[in-house]
Amino acid sequence: MTPAGLALLLVLGAIWGASFLFIRVAAPVLNPVVLVELRVLLAGAALAAYAAAVRRRPAFRGRWWRYLGLSALNAAVPFTLVAAAALTLPASNVAILNATTALFTAVVAAVWRRERLPGRKVAALALGIVGVGVLVGWNPQPVTGRTLLASGAVLLAALSYAVGAVYPARYLPGEPPLALALGQQLGTGVLLLAPAAAAAPAGWPPAPVVLSVLALALLSTALAYVLYFRLIARVGPADTNTVTLLVPLFAVLWSVLFLGEQVTAGMLAGFA
Repeated sequence: MTPAGLALLLVLGAIWGASFLFIRVAAPVLNPVVLVELRVLLAGAALAAYAAAVRRRPAFRGRWWRYLGLSALNAAVPFTLVAAAALTLPASNVAILNATTALFTAVVAAVWRRERLPGRKVAALALGIVGVGVLVGWNPQPVTGRTLLASGAVLLAALSYAVGAVYPARYLPGEPPLALALGQQLGTGVLLLAPAAAAAPAGWPPAPVVLSVLALALLSTALAYVLYFRLIARVGPADTNTVTLLVPLFAVLWSVLFLGEQVTAGMLAGFA
């Protein structure tokens, strides 16, 4: 990975780390599905405006079903699962569990793309799984069915992200990062339109929720996914998804600074 690639990775980690803070603020008020729908529609509108401004309008004709597959794997399913888990778990815990995306991506890439999985990587995967167990079990929150279900939702989201990272190389090779980012948001908006409409809140949300939705859509989705797909094109999905090992560091930092969350021994041990 080049210095420019590492710089992109750090910026992406900081942006996505902040997304868990925005989700933690907005999800309890809006409903997870409504939050995701607003997130992708606003991000899609911003990306469409940018594509029109730079005269790089993507052509989705003939590949729309492949973009729907990308939307389901890389946004609709994991975004909703993470937002639902944030109703129960602290933002920092969700981010640390989400870091297993890097572990799942290594496995998915080995199975799907036949990338090598040497003993060193197998040992690393095993250690990562231990970290998940430490985080879930060594926690000031009581280990209840609800917390276990929320933790499982984040792990399922991480697996979905992993498949979504490998998916473009197989089904959408050569597509520009802007086209992938825009197509993913628009496709997710279509997939979640009906359930989001059914769960729409009756009143206008308070200002912190509105600002969180805007930041989540424009910063942590529109900008972030352009950077994400650009990194995949440069360094491949497995190396790109190591960003999820940086995200918890920033997520914990933002959560302590802005949400007043406490750093516990279990969080530190699981993160390590």
